[in-house]
Amino acid sequence: MTKNTSVNVVSASLASDVVDSIQTSISTSDFSAIDFSRCVVLPGFCDVHVHLREPGFSYKETIASGSLASARGGYTAVCSMPNLNPVPDSVEHLKAQQDIIDDSACIHVYPFASITVGQKGEVLSDLDGMAPNTIGFSDDGKGVQSTELMRDAMLKAKALGKPIVAHCEVNELLRGGYIHDGAYAKAHGHRGICSESEWMHVARDIELVKEIGVKYHVCHISTKETVDLIRKAKAEGVDITCETGPHYLVMDDSMLEEHGRFKMNPPLRSKEDREALVAGILDGTIDMIATDHAPHSAEEKGKGLEGSAFGVVGIETAFPILYTYLVKPGILSMERLIELMVINPRKRFDLPFGCDYSIWDLDEAYTVDPNEFISLGKATPFEGWNVNGRCLATVCDGKLIYKQ
Repeated sequence: MTKNTSVNVVSASLASDVVDSIQTSISTSDFSAIDFSRCVVLPGFCDVHVHLREPGFSYKETIASGSLASARGGYTAVCSMPNLNPVPDSVEHLKAQQDIIDDSACIHVYPFASITVGQKGEVLSDLDGMAPNTIGFSDDGKGVQSTELMRDAMLKAKALGKPIVAHCEVNELLRGGYIHDGAYAKAHGHRGICSESEWMHVARDIELVKEIGVKYHVCHISTKETVDLIRKAKAEGVDITCETGPHYLVMDDSMLEEHGRFKMNPPLRSKEDREALVAGILDGTIDMIATDHAPHSAEEKGKGLEGSAFGVVGIETAFPILYTYLVKPGILSMERLIELMVINPRKRFDLPFGCDYSIWDLDEAYTVDPNEFISLGKATPFEGWNVNGRCLATVCDGKLIYKQ
């Protein structure tokens, strides 16, 4: 097939000039080895919640490995969370991360700065100083426990025109839990994490947002109560958005196994919670899908459900999983998936749409094998799952970044 043959670009509500730039790039690039009659072209995905682990934890992941793994998954923009060493809580510490991004990232990497110094929830970080070089403020991995401190953070973020991106978790309700406080935990003698630990924090923050009017985003929601709260808040005009992860949409706690690759925070919850999340995706309550890509070493993830570190990888499997288990069965349209993975994340966080795209063979069937991952992290709950959809190439800013 010649280079100029018409290509199917799935664009949803993407602006026509962006679609035109993608079409031009394809027609002028050497993709002679790709049979476009078998492929679709998708605009570059944007993940607003990844952990690239550098600086401080490069044995888990590096910005180089994480950004290339992202490209293999069709992503051309990711937003990195601040649980690093040093924590990006000052201009100096944020620059330490940005220097590595500038040196080694192969796609767009946008860093979040922390809400509090050291993510300790005690003193606000230098929000003023960091604002020009961050897309928002988050203490992801830890909930800000103090209502007054969160109020102060929201007031400051509003004045700076930046969003608060909240990990919602009430520490006193955790009680040493590490999986959902549901049927599996009871049947196997595990300590559970109750749903209230998430939704009660969301409820508190919604009241603060009503008072202050800050731009507010909730990370990785997992419970039906959280969906209901956000749906109601949106109906009342609250400036709130949220994300959930692929694993929460296609898995529940009945699918748990006694292995660390099934341990993440928040945990896989009940079937009813999963169904509520899918409903929230369909009715617009949930604005975007983010992977919460969280690599750890094999040793850290090899200690069972109780002893392993929280977090699973997902940047290389997100689209194949969502396409296979939501789009192909007719639960979700491809256009809606593009809104969730491309358009809504960029709009909410004011990120640019460029000449970014990936080329996919949606008919290729294979089994998820973490040994094939580019990411240094291999712990995925989707190991052994059968999927359709192989990324053949990813282009960022008109440059070929990844090719199978």
